[in-house]
Amino acid sequence: MRFSKMHGAGNDFVVLDLRGQVSPPSPALCARLADRHFGVGCDQLLTVEDPRSAGSVAAYRIWNGDGSPSGQCGNGARCIAAWLVRDGAAPAQADFAIESPAGVHPVRHDGHGGFVIDMGAPRFAPADVPLAGVVDENGEYTLDVGGEPLRFGAVSMGNPHAVIEVADVDTAEVARIGAAVQGSTMFPASANVGFAQVLAPDRIRLRVFERGVGETLACGSGACAAVAVLARRGRVPQDAEIAVDLPGGTLRIRWDAAAGTVLMGGPAAFVFEGEWL
Repeated sequence: MRFSKMHGAGNDFVVLDLRGQVSPPSPALCARLADRHFGVGCDQLLTVEDPRSAGSVAAYRIWNGDGSPSGQCGNGARCIAAWLVRDGAAPAQADFAIESPAGVHPVRHDGHGGFVIDMGAPRFAPADVPLAGVVDENGEYTLDVGGEPLRFGAVSMGNPHAVIEVADVDTAEVARIGAAVQGSTMFPASANVGFAQVLAPDRIRLRVFERGVGETLACGSGACAAVAVLARRGRVPQDAEIAVDLPGGTLRIRWDAAAGTVLMGGPAAFVFEGEWL
């Protein structure tokens, strides 16, 4: 089984070409490939599949290291775009579209070797996130963590996100609080938990504790979620490009007010090719 090892701002992937096939990787195979000591090592597996919608050059699915499926992965989307361009399935100059489990995503080249992905519209309704036991949509919710109230914003970018604004991401208890939020009954589908620090109107720092993985060096959908939540609060402007500094690199996020969708730009890199025996 051939594979490509790739990363987007340090968020790393094993990419499998399953076009013409119907069987997804088993949870056991996902775990073996993702293992950083006994396998290839990655945050998630990405499977390139035949397009399901007219106009898409290919579809892809996302599998966490524990074998659980994910609905969206922004850094993975850019890697899939780069993989398809190299493969010849997508044009090297013109715009094209790819399809995730969350829907169809227009893609354009950014002129710097990376890609800009239309990640779709952020959805704030509690039922869309989903949030259990919540009826009314609010910009901020409260959850008890260790006897203390934790305030957070919630949004779906095709996968559930909780966004917590902090004074300093370096001192944020990412693993402890992230695991507590993911294990809360308030998030029946778990959540990607982002810790955001506003540096300036056009720049934030972000760390993300991803469901099924733990903290990663970058989370593209998490960067989109953080900008969407902070923009609704007026902490960063809507319809302006926001630099999101993650441990593995910087992504460029803009919530397009006219279209209502979030645009995400950033790098996609090939690391090596291999064969799983």
